[in-house]
Amino acid sequence: FDCFLCDCPRSPNKKNEAAIRIGFFQLFRFATCRETLMMVGGSVCAFLHGSAQPLMLLVFGMLTDTFIEYDIELQELLDPRKECINNTIQWKNQSYICMTLIFRLLDIEYEMTNFAYYYVAIGCAVFLLGYLQISLWVTSAARQIQIIRKTYFRKVMRMEIGWFDCNSTGELNTRMSDDINKINDAIADQVSIFIQRFTTFVCGFAMGFVKGWKLTLVIIAASPLIGVGAALMALFVAKLTGQELQAYAKAGAVADEVLTSIRTVAAFGGELKEVERYDKNLISAQRWGIRKGLIMGFFTGYMWFIIFLCYALAFWYGSSLVVDTQEYSPGTLLQVFFGVLIAALNLGQASPCLEAFAAGRGAATIIFETIDREPDIDCLSEACYKLDKVKGDIEFHNVTFHYPSRPEVILDKLSVAVNSGETTAFVGPSGAGKSTAVQLIQRFYDPKEGMVTLDGHDIRGLNIQWLRSLMGIVEQEPVLFATTIAENIRYGRPGVTLDDIIHATKEANAYNFIMDLPQKFDTLVGEGGGQMSGGQKQRIAIARALVRNPRILLLDMATSALDNESEAVVQEALDKVISNGRTTISIAHRLSTIKNADVIVGYEHGRAVERGKHDELLERKGVYFTLVTLQSQGDKALNQKARQMAGNDEPEQKSLSRAGSYRASLRYCRTTSLMMHFTSFSQGLTHIWLHAFVEEEEVEEHVEPAPVTRILKYNAPEWPYMLFGTIGAAVNGGVNPVYSLLFSQILATFSIPDPEAQRREINGICMFFVLVGVTSFITQMLQGYAFSKSGELLTRRLRRMGFHAMLGQEVGWFDDHRNSPGALTTRLATDASQVQGATGSQIGMIVNSLTNIGVAVIISFYFSWKLSLVILCFLPFLALSGGFQAKMLTGFAKQDKQAMEDAGRISGEALNNIRTIAGLGKEQSFVEMYEAHLEAPYQAAKQKANVYGACYGFAQCVVFMANSASYRFGGYLVRQEGLHFSLVFRVISAIVTSGTALGRASSYTPDYAKAKISAARFFQLLDRVPKISVYSNEGDKWPDFKGNLEFIDCKFTYPTRPDIQVLNGLNVSVKPGQTLAFVGSSGCGKSTSVQLLERFYDPDQGKVIIDGHDSTQVNVSYLRSKIGIVSQEPILFDCSIGDNIKYGDNLREVSMNDIISASKKAQLHDFVMTLPEKYDTNVGSQGSQLSRGQKQRIAIARAIIRDPKILLLDEATSALDTESEKTVQEALDKAREGRTCIVIAHRLSTIQNSDIIAVMSRGFVIEQGPHDQLMALKGAYYKLVTTGAPIS
Repeated sequence: FDCFLCDCPRSPNKKNEAAIRIGFFQLFRFATCRETLMMVGGSVCAFLHGSAQPLMLLVFGMLTDTFIEYDIELQELLDPRKECINNTIQWKNQSYICMTLIFRLLDIEYEMTNFAYYYVAIGCAVFLLGYLQISLWVTSAARQIQIIRKTYFRKVMRMEIGWFDCNSTGELNTRMSDDINKINDAIADQVSIFIQRFTTFVCGFAMGFVKGWKLTLVIIAASPLIGVGAALMALFVAKLTGQELQAYAKAGAVADEVLTSIRTVAAFGGELKEVERYDKNLISAQRWGIRKGLIMGFFTGYMWFIIFLCYALAFWYGSSLVVDTQEYSPGTLLQVFFGVLIAALNLGQASPCLEAFAAGRGAATIIFETIDREPDIDCLSEACYKLDKVKGDIEFHNVTFHYPSRPEVILDKLSVAVNSGETTAFVGPSGAGKSTAVQLIQRFYDPKEGMVTLDGHDIRGLNIQWLRSLMGIVEQEPVLFATTIAENIRYGRPGVTLDDIIHATKEANAYNFIMDLPQKFDTLVGEGGGQMSGGQKQRIAIARALVRNPRILLLDMATSALDNESEAVVQEALDKVISNGRTTISIAHRLSTIKNADVIVGYEHGRAVERGKHDELLERKGVYFTLVTLQSQGDKALNQKARQMAGNDEPEQKSLSRAGSYRASLRYCRTTSLMMHFTSFSQGLTHIWLHAFVEEEEVEEHVEPAPVTRILKYNAPEWPYMLFGTIGAAVNGGVNPVYSLLFSQILATFSIPDPEAQRREINGICMFFVLVGVTSFITQMLQGYAFSKSGELLTRRLRRMGFHAMLGQEVGWFDDHRNSPGALTTRLATDASQVQGATGSQIGMIVNSLTNIGVAVIISFYFSWKLSLVILCFLPFLALSGGFQAKMLTGFAKQDKQAMEDAGRISGEALNNIRTIAGLGKEQSFVEMYEAHLEAPYQAAKQKANVYGACYGFAQCVVFMANSASYRFGGYLVRQEGLHFSLVFRVISAIVTSGTALGRASSYTPDYAKAKISAARFFQLLDRVPKISVYSNEGDKWPDFKGNLEFIDCKFTYPTRPDIQVLNGLNVSVKPGQTLAFVGSSGCGKSTSVQLLERFYDPDQGKVIIDGHDSTQVNVSYLRSKIGIVSQEPILFDCSIGDNIKYGDNLREVSMNDIISASKKAQLHDFVMTLPEKYDTNVGSQGSQLSRGQKQRIAIARAIIRDPKILLLDEATSALDTESEKTVQEALDKAREGRTCIVIAHRLSTIQNSDIIAVMSRGFVIEQGPHDQLMALKGAYYKLVTTGAPIS
């Protein structure tokens, strides 16, 4: 179990077993009584439906005998010599015979009418049974899948945080969409179809034994060969499917990681490199897919080969029983032969169902294992006790701890006490274990040794939800959810009133900026809070923590992301809050924020090495003393000039919108409506919600299914495969009608009077059967391999192109909520593989069916056009039922997709921010939201069940109806027009087999329809022309890039929120080699100006001039290659430290020496050398295995290695403690030499020696110049530095 935690099943052999650790019946473990009843009912119907075909054979045998008798008598009548053989040659007698024969002739039509009635009756029963069996099974599966989804998500949300360290969220998302769909395929209509076919198999054999055991035994002798083939095929397919899934999950994780950190990818020009990395993972998935196709082709061919050999044997032996020993009538021969044949065929047709079952079992293995796994720390459990009164004393007793995903020790016998009502500050260098200690208090992890106590109780004995509800936590990188500000704060405590919210925002100094927004508290914050500046997010997060009214407040660098002004005010708010007698633990790097703490604890190497008050510790001259002496001189509050410069300026904040922000909130409301349902505004909501649907329809582009020609165009490079596959399929298609020719030929032989001729004829036909078998084997294999190869290559090509196209979009495209990483990865996973439904093996099936129909129609018209016409009347019905089915399913495909995407968005958000959700104790409400979103797909599936069932029943019964009409008419033609009876059989069997082929083709229509819609969505993506194209080679490039920058009158609004003016006429310039520092409060447009320079966006008005070139005319990748960026929350990729640094320069092969020199410059080298694996140490998902200071230095090394002409430092040191900050600051000062540099900082110490300091407010510069000049000006900057007082 521990091994499951630590070495998360990565090893391939482990996964192989995973492919099949679940028995088939375990798939149904979530069925309630009602579902079980439905499945039993469906199975009974399927059983009865399965016995219909053998029943029809009884009728068929009698019918054949009638025809043959009639033919023999006819010959006697026509043959003068035969008449002579009669005892007496009397006219009377002769006419007497004639008389009887004439009665006989009348008889044939009468007999046929009777048979027709039988057929109709069976047909009606089949319709009803077919409908019931499908609809019952599909409905019960829909219910079970809903339960599985709910249970799985609920269990995942209950897992302890350590489990998430071992399972990437991308992989979990793929599981929730693809793998659960595979389970659905395994427990829905496939089961009933399997039962139906299996019953036919059993009844067919039973009939064979009852009617003629000798022949049956002969035929059965060969059948183990077929069984072995089927079993092997199922086995291989299951194995390969497991491998393929696993390979694709890896690629999905890559895509998820890249899309989540798209800005970093864009800044370092890593798009093509990422596409390659993604493609590498696709190759193995493709390999497994092709192998699967080849194996299926081989076994299908093998089975057909054996079947045709059986035909040959059976006719040869059977005809000798009829002709030589006369044990059987020809009708009995047919009943036995067809009974066994239908049995065998149905066994063969049941094998695709086995494939679905195997795939479902493979997918269910991991899902059910997760569902059965008991979390180490179960956050939703009701168990354990709650204290009546909480003082708030927290103590660590000899705690030793390391993260489950990596063995090196983080806390080493830590002992520290935090007294209730006091503020305790944790200080120390990055990686000393301060944040880890906080995570242990929240019980995200349990210590390996020792214990953490609250008021003397081990917290492992306390109820988790209750424990976490006592704590308010504010992290350094706060996570907001994609909903309104008010909702985000409500997450702090369910059921708070608006007054509580307003009170909390006032305390957190957020009230004023919120009231400046057009929609106030109903402003949407965007995916991950992306529409808010760092300071605003932080203040919302603080309000969220305060609204809980927590006993224990955990501040993990809560103010590091803020500018001085906000920091001063937030700090003031926090001091107010802290003084309320709460137990507070504060982690901070800025000593100014912790001087007033009651107790300061110094950490080093996972131990608390000293504790005391500020002054005591300074006298000690220990860890704290070093940090303080390093700390740069005072951080002062920073402010901006009054608003009059902007006149009637827009408020400084941002809201989300597409067409005027009112509509925006409406449109967005659809995703958030469920969140709102949990809160108090349900009444007004209904109105908005209905409205939202109307809005959404306008905005949602209508997807026209893509033309097949275009899908095929993408498959063009594989044309040789497709050509051979098509030839194979065509030959396979011709096999069925040829078989009907041979079969009717055999019937004809039974009425040949001459035994010698009979023998010769029969032997010839049997040889022909063998020949057909060999051909079939070769072509099936050809078809299977060729199409799987072309299909898998297409899927891989589309996935690659889709991913390539996504990464080529401008950054603004990702701001749209419809393009959230979760939705995009889902699209890559499902759409690309569904497009295969229009090409690949589907083409094979369609060609197969078409040649089948073509050959059959030609044969039948050649032999009897009248009869053919009658039968052809039924073909439209067959086609109709297929088409109808397709139409309905396309409609559903879209709803399903949409509904599941909504649910996927919620699950994606929940999994990505699991720590925040756990800290807030909000797992339950996310589970409820997810479950509410599952209602719609479930209802759709229930509707689908009925339609699908009716179509299936109809398609099945048409064959019976066609038979009843055509035999009746055949009887008429034999009697009136002297048609030879074998031709009746020839025409009917040719067309009916071709009709079933048509039915088969129409059963592929749902896949085909899905494929066209998926392809259309894909092409939409491929056709979209990005506003800023990364891949194009157009645009200016020049050899001596100097880095002379100028912003001229830049105005800018973010595309997703056009009503907020972020930049409002920005004018500032910087010469090559100079450093420009932006200062100003959060949200004034500092980071935005950097994004314009990187060309993530282009200004709406005005220009950014680079070396005299307008930025919109410069080649994007060339420009970005000259810029190095270090941002406040550096994003690292889930690979080694060395690879992360290499990422800085994607245009060349970076040598190890370069890496080492860059990391030396970034003061990183020494730290890396202390790690066991040095530069090959994996940094974990999003760099989670490293402390922030370490991440930041890797990011700096990454920026240095590309040797940029322009260096952008966006709050590069804010997350660091003083010691790291000093080293990083030195590193940055080194890195700045000879480069144009733009610094954004809140701390004045970091920017005093800049060449130009630009003070920004409300989107433009209010004063600029060097430090001394601005001090002399005695303007805003001077006030900021000297007074330290917030000036509003």
